[in-house]
Amino acid sequence: MSRTRTALLAALALVAGASGTALAVAPGDAGIAAVPCAVDYKVQNQWDTGFTTAVTITNNGAAKSSWSLKWSYAGNQKVTNFWNSKISQSGTAVTAANESYNGTLATGGSVSFGFQGSYSGTNAVPATFTLDGVICNVGGGGPTDPGPTDPGPTDPGTPGTRVDNPYAGAKVYVNPEWSANAAAEPGGSRISNQPTGVWLDRVAAINGAGGKMGLRAHLDEALKQKGSGELAVQLVIYDLPGRDCAALASNGEFGPTDIDKYKTQYIDPIAAILADSKYASLRIVTTVELDSLPNLVTNVSPRNTATPNCDTMKSNGNYIKGVGYALNKLGDVPNVYNYVDAGHHGWLGWDDNFSATVQTIKQAATAEGATVNDVHGFITNTANYSALKEPYYSINDSVNGKSVRESKWVDWNRYVDELSYAQAFRQEAVNQGFPSGVGMLIDTSRNGWGGSARPTGPGAKTDVDTYVDGGRLDRRLNTGNWCNQSGAGLGERPKASPAAGIDAYVWIKPPGESDGASSAVPNDEGKGFDRMCDPTYTGNPRNNNHMSGALPNAPLSGHWFSAQFQELMKNAYPAL
Repeated sequence: MSRTRTALLAALALVAGASGTALAVAPGDAGIAAVPCAVDYKVQNQWDTGFTTAVTITNNGAAKSSWSLKWSYAGNQKVTNFWNSKISQSGTAVTAANESYNGTLATGGSVSFGFQGSYSGTNAVPATFTLDGVICNVGGGGPTDPGPTDPGPTDPGTPGTRVDNPYAGAKVYVNPEWSANAAAEPGGSRISNQPTGVWLDRVAAINGAGGKMGLRAHLDEALKQKGSGELAVQLVIYDLPGRDCAALASNGEFGPTDIDKYKTQYIDPIAAILADSKYASLRIVTTVELDSLPNLVTNVSPRNTATPNCDTMKSNGNYIKGVGYALNKLGDVPNVYNYVDAGHHGWLGWDDNFSATVQTIKQAATAEGATVNDVHGFITNTANYSALKEPYYSINDSVNGKSVRESKWVDWNRYVDELSYAQAFRQEAVNQGFPSGVGMLIDTSRNGWGGSARPTGPGAKTDVDTYVDGGRLDRRLNTGNWCNQSGAGLGERPKASPAAGIDAYVWIKPPGESDGASSAVPNDEGKGFDRMCDPTYTGNPRNNNHMSGALPNAPLSGHWFSAQFQELMKNAYPAL
């Protein structure tokens, strides 16, 4: 995860004999006074002119109802924005004070906050921190002091050594099969060199089926594309028992009780291939089991969105077991980076979904031998359409005394776009015990919402619905609509370290590959017909009974959909 070193600087130095040697004392050492506080300062991401940092304070003294942490920089670092604390800076001196909601700091308790900064030249870790005027010890890591076994951001490290952000300083694998489909479309050569995810959505995909490349073939091609630099390969791990319990278009090949088959026929062969030393120099990013764990939160009884299939998967525990097993086995491969699916803001942004989803993911991340350290991060908006940023309204706006949360579109959600949701999700995961260095990915493959329908400013303040509907970029009929959405466009191009806490914008869903068939299509891939892919469908509780908004004449999920690809290019934002 984040680069860090353990360098205890004793706040209370003890002299050992006549030698004058200073002993670093650890909290809890018998007979020795504990240091009053500890600070863990981690540089998470760094680029030519900026960086993001996570800071954790542990209080070993008396309980506090408020706190203030101070440090000074040796260089020209400037804090530009921050979260979970109030930060001010005067010259090189920085002060971080608690927010109203995180001032309480019990004895032995910890609190975390983060910030983004700018710099030029060097970016040294601060040498000294004081908490309410008392010097703390510090364990920190940064580009100027990466530690004995941890490479800095410009040092790729030895094969198998995990870096903080697998996308930083690396090319990303271009799937030649998707690239050929894109290039064959009129105008498609403009994006056919973009990296996309490789979907391992059935056992046959591991060795290749229907003339398509298998996993080894992709990894061999990745080594060719890698050359002498670094390269990340994006794989989608997607074949759970009872897969997609609330949908039909992407139902899988394993039944609800086939957990042993999932382990031995699917995960074990993938793990064996990834562990081959031939591929040790690749950075292998796995996005683990989309649309699974969130279903255990939102689509189970007694909710009105409950489905019998999801109730079954919650009661038998096989989603939890399957994800835990995958994280454990794949996490054992030193050059694999596991990112767990975290839905999207229009699914999980409500109060009763948000923290419960993190709890469910943590349950899976500590099952079947897995630990939270097997999770390198989380991914949001995979194969979905939620706007990255909504520039023309915010969750804090109100019209005629009504909050935008009361609008029909927002519907009491706490988030209006993916970036704010992803950053908050990351912090909630850290609060619940995931490593402070976890990063986020956002799938921007189809959330651009450009074209002639794109708003150019806020909506009229006639009422809250007019204001939101007039200014929102996301032009869907409802955020619950997910299948082949009409009017969608390509989003931000894949990019490393684009925002605080975000490891990359990615195209995990290959643009032009269908979400599901518009009508029933016989197949041997285990894929059913979901009415949400039918443009005549009038909806269900999961989309507040809106029309589906789906394009007509779509093929099976994962199959090439030329008409959608053309529409995505036409409505791309940024424009092609």
